[in-house]
Amino acid sequence: MPNKIKDILSKKFKDAINFSEDQNCYFILDATKLENIATFLCNSKDLQYNYLMCLSAYDLGESTKFGIAYNLYSTHFKHYIEIRIEFEENCEIQSVSHIWKTANWHEREAFDLMGIEFKNHPDMKRILLPEDWEGHPLRKDYKTPEYYKGMPVPKDKSYWE
Repeated sequence: MPNKIKDILSKKFKDAINFSEDQNCYFILDATKLENIATFLCNSKDLQYNYLMCLSAYDLGESTKFGIAYNLYSTHFKHYIEIRIEFEENCEIQSVSHIWKTANWHEREAFDLMGIEFKNHPDMKRILLPEDWEGHPLRKDYKTPEYYKGMPVPKDKSYWE
């Protein structure tokens, strides 16, 4: 199936999409084309990726470069793909919450923990941490504060085990 999907996407989007050559089998998209490609993936009669299983943000560790992996599933065809975008911190990432409703919470989590903002998201605010929390804990450059509202913040990972 990946080759059929690769052919369909290559014909439709040419230079806006690359196929991974490693064993993980994913597509890397041009971040500026995300909304168009996501709409096509969801609405195409040949693909029908109607379920966003997960959206995971990641820090590439290269100063301010980040990525997002979108795990998609077609409940009609019973097939799965992963698409990714990689971008600089100040890039505007379009929300896909109007395409897949599950993106609403996933995008808020990526905002909360990584600081990635999604343009045109209906409710872009923190979902896990308090509104006044400073920073984004999953970034590689994040420094855990010593205190939050007068309470010590544990830094030793064994505290959480």
